Amino acid sequence: MRVNTRKIGTEKESLACDYLVNNGYKVVERNFHAGRFAEVDIIAESGDGYLCFVEVKFRTDDEHGGYTGAVDDKKIKNICRGADYYIRRNRIPDDTPMRFDIVYILGDEVSLVQDAFEYVR
Repeated sequence: MRVNTRKIGTEKESLACDYLVNNGYKVVERNFHAGRFAEVDIIAESGDGYLCFVEVKFRTDDEHGGYTGAVDDKKIKNICRGADYYIRRNRIPDDTPMRFDIVYILGDEVSLVQDAFEYVR
């Protein structure tokens, strides 16, 4: 039986959105694409005033080092490119507080890692 990874990904992103909303976030956009190699899973506003670019990672087990092993340097660069494009396209003011978060789903457990990584060019 073949696993439908796109369907699973959509389900987990919906679970992540629900989790964020239940924790005071407002989801602004999902699956934001900025060209071929730049995508942000969720863009949301946190309850404390941050514009958050959120990566969703799902794992069935923790064998590859948790969320730190799930988001590599190449993925971080792509998320940052997507964030840059979103900021320019929407004319987000320079003084807007922003951060990069990860919603990490391990089996049925959902956790949020705020400020999971720094912006890179």
